[in-house]
Amino acid sequence: MDHDYIVVGAGSAGAVVANRLSADARSRVLLLEAGPAGHPWTRIPVGSARMITNPAVNWLYSSEPEASTNGRRIPVPRGRLLGGSSALNGMAFVRGQAQDFDTWAQMGNQGWSYESVLPFFKRMESYDGGGDDAFRGRDGPLRVTNPEPREPFFAAVIKAAGEVGIAHNPDYNGARQDGIAMSQATIASGRRMSTARCYLDPVRKRPNLRIETGAVADGLLFDGKRCIGVRYSVGNEVREARAAREVLVSGGTINSPQLLELSGIGQPERLQSLGIEVRHALPGVGENLRDHYAPRTKWAIGARGITYNDTARGLGLVQQALRYALSGRGLLGSVGAPMRAFVRSRDGLAAPDLLLGWVPMLTEPGPKGPKIARQSGVTCYAHPMRPESKGHIHVVSADPRQPPAINFNFLSAPIDATLTARAVRIARAIMTAPAMAPLQVTEMAPGSDKDSDEEILDWVRGAAETTYHPVGTCKMGVDAMAVVDHRLRVHGIDGLRIADASIMPTLTSGNTNAPSIMIGEKAADMVLKDAAA
Repeated sequence: MDHDYIVVGAGSAGAVVANRLSADARSRVLLLEAGPAGHPWTRIPVGSARMITNPAVNWLYSSEPEASTNGRRIPVPRGRLLGGSSALNGMAFVRGQAQDFDTWAQMGNQGWSYESVLPFFKRMESYDGGGDDAFRGRDGPLRVTNPEPREPFFAAVIKAAGEVGIAHNPDYNGARQDGIAMSQATIASGRRMSTARCYLDPVRKRPNLRIETGAVADGLLFDGKRCIGVRYSVGNEVREARAAREVLVSGGTINSPQLLELSGIGQPERLQSLGIEVRHALPGVGENLRDHYAPRTKWAIGARGITYNDTARGLGLVQQALRYALSGRGLLGSVGAPMRAFVRSRDGLAAPDLLLGWVPMLTEPGPKGPKIARQSGVTCYAHPMRPESKGHIHVVSADPRQPPAINFNFLSAPIDATLTARAVRIARAIMTAPAMAPLQVTEMAPGSDKDSDEEILDWVRGAAETTYHPVGTCKMGVDAMAVVDHRLRVHGIDGLRIADASIMPTLTSGNTNAPSIMIGEKAADMVLKDAAA
């Protein structure tokens, strides 16, 4: 056996797993990543806009056309480099609610309650924003910051939200999520804090950790019902690596079920139709796909000097670059959506069920990704946080380089449609509150003429995209559609675990990067404890 552990995928979770497993000098760890070691744009937060359409570091998946998108293909960007999507995402740091994880535990997943996962959230972070030490970590590898609302626009939105009953919350990752706040971010000193930066860079020289980039996983290797290794390609060369203890798949919500199906684990009829030999029947592989389907409302701002459309074009962009060089702040050092609000769609709910996020500018398509529009304005996305609509991801070929088919099935659950329309209305209420009047706000999209739920939803079907939070395609559980158990072991296969967002039984309340890193921390802890038993 070449190694003790093989980790497939060096993304938000996989990089964490490789770090923690290789901390034991007796364990030989191989980390495989399909993409390159890095890219210059990953260092600068604004680089997200330059990597969102870059095939060098992005899988650039897209969904299949469906009725909920008016036949459009929705972009599904996924990181393809060390750090995975943590190296090109919007950097917002949102753990989710206690209710999210308590729900997982109530579904039969022992050890996944909020009380159980909180120590891993604290262990992974070094948070500089104050808050309660009962909830926040201070000396973990991942640096998390909490910017102040320095721009006049953000102060106005906080005041406007208060006018419609949404209070400011200084720490939505603390005791309660409710309220509006600046976005906590995986940014420190003006630099992106990806898992490549925080978990891999400090340990690259460990003699027992081997990192291979440009390594595309073609399939898993088996001895009967035990996974013993991985077959992968580097360029045109096919290689095999074997694991004496375990293989951990951390390819993410799209790539993990794809690798299982290519290896003969999944729905037998589907695999047989593609000429893939069935290794193990597991009907849940690729099912239970969920994501946040988020319309972007757009607002023109008549007051000058308020948005980045005014302050970051022409000479203003030079000034922004100088500001970033001196302080690490401004547009170039900003999180993707610098402000967010967690709100309840109606009275009587135990916790928020809607998320709104603000970007103080309008963008338009450019040849290398989104670019700043000439029109001064604001984008506010709004969506349900825990959608019930479920889709699926499945391979369409036995060729590992053929992208799988992604079907979201958005808005198929009636409650999702109802809550989406409600989220748009709450965004309207905030943006038209008295505190916003000095900014001279005018609704551009969906447009004030679209007032009924059906008019709003018709606009949503033609304009909405995701917030890039796919989860659930190798879900954890005890039911017939579960793929892994509560210790992330693939049902029916020895020596194989999955550790990434694909194991989430349901979506967490907000961005999914922080929970994915937590999953990596908890997975490594379980592996090490099982090895020591």
